[in-house]
Amino acid sequence: MSEEQKNRATVEIYGQQYKVVGAESAAHIRFVASMVDEKMREIGSMNPVLDTSKLAVLTAVNAVNDYIKLKEQYEKLEIEIKKLKD
Repeated sequence: MSEEQKNRATVEIYGQQYKVVGAESAAHIRFVASMVDEKMREIGSMNPVLDTSKLAVLTAVNAVNDYIKLKEQYEKLEIEIKKLKD
């Protein structure tokens, strides 16, 4: 990623500020960060004794689980669309 393609945004996740750099727009970076913050707060409210590191790992596990489910649904839909086209 070249320097001109990088976008920067300062975001707050679970009370901590982070400087995030990526190819996506700053608005997209902020949106993703807000979703991570929301998920961490949701999991944290159900498990108030968790330290931040464990909470972050649980949030990552939940996010990857959601991603895998969506990917599987997407792949099934692609197969259905291909069958309809044939």
